[in-house]
Amino acid sequence: MKLCLPSITSACLGLFAAQLQSAEFKFKSVTIDSSISIGYGLAVSDVDGDGKKDILLADKQQIVWYQNPSWQKHVIAENLTPQDNVCIAAADINGDGRAEVAVGAGWNPGDTVNSGAVFYLRAGADRTQKWTPVKLHHEPTVHRMRWARGASGQWGLLVVPLHGRGNKNGQGEGVKSLFYAVPKSEGEEWKTSVVEETMHMTHNFELMAGVTETTAHEILLGGKEGIFLLTEKEGKWQQRGMAGINQNPQLGVGEVRAGRKGKDLDFIAAIEPMHGTNLVVYTRPSKGSPDFSSRKLLDDTLVDGHALACGNLTGTASARDQIVVGWRAMNKPGTRVGIKIFQDQGDGNWKPTLLDDNEMACEDLMLADLNEDGKMDVVAAGRATKNVKIYLNETP
Repeated sequence: MKLCLPSITSACLGLFAAQLQSAEFKFKSVTIDSSISIGYGLAVSDVDGDGKKDILLADKQQIVWYQNPSWQKHVIAENLTPQDNVCIAAADINGDGRAEVAVGAGWNPGDTVNSGAVFYLRAGADRTQKWTPVKLHHEPTVHRMRWARGASGQWGLLVVPLHGRGNKNGQGEGVKSLFYAVPKSEGEEWKTSVVEETMHMTHNFELMAGVTETTAHEILLGGKEGIFLLTEKEGKWQQRGMAGINQNPQLGVGEVRAGRKGKDLDFIAAIEPMHGTNLVVYTRPSKGSPDFSSRKLLDDTLVDGHALACGNLTGTASARDQIVVGWRAMNKPGTRVGIKIFQDQGDGNWKPTLLDDNEMACEDLMLADLNEDGKMDVVAAGRATKNVKIYLNETP
């Protein structure tokens, strides 16, 4: 009997692809800190220039980083304002191999006039010691920030408040999101420009590159009015809705992240509404379609959903990203908290895997390859559980 080798090869490749698509995840959890206060925000970047990705945390009154691989804790700033710290941004923006760090503080969401603060932290020769805070202009209720690259190639700090100035119950002035251009020399002013100011209450955003014709970062911004794409052209930011994506003030969005398949933008994941119960995914109704009008509810049991990430946890270059979602149940003590992974099975159905069961009241989470094995690990900070954990990806 003759064997048709091409047919067997195709069948084997198809089976192999299907197995990769439905991989059984295996993670090893490691607690690197069990005594944080709140753990508002995380960042991952190489702080000391040794080529390894470190973990940074904006805690209630401290800004700290955990040194990879020992995860030794270093406090680099504390008591910046009488109110809490709330967010952090870390990235190497000058090409020296070491992270630049900015933080948001003065957290009081009930004060939409006088609250908030933004600091750039200037590192000394020893990055394990205290850094020097440089106070910058701010709008009230500073809430989220990331380093971003503009259309001109210039790096800046993108800062998004929760409310507009003087806003009450989500009504009034729009939220003034600002881009802080990094000055060329240390003593120069950080000039700001308005990125968006029409939305009422914003919660989180995603940075992307290459969605349209620009190679600069573009922004998926989620809030009361839904999800919008922001693109910079000729020094001005333009807002447009992505066809089919949630733009419903009655529904609203808390967290928003972009997922890819290979190098292509493939889906948008969101938690609806703010601090909500629903994990949803928006996909194209057909290949090549310009919109994302196909909405699918993946989970409606989140209790205070507050953390979201998309990434390739299987290490397979052509695979569709998985979705990692965390919830904190802040106002419902006694309710189970945790983290789930959702993986597309290749037929439009997403299989859930419980990554953490009631040991992580997830305030924030991020994905990063911490041990350089080619697979994304999970980093999470817990509010009520007062812990920082890493989940090392040991998936075959």
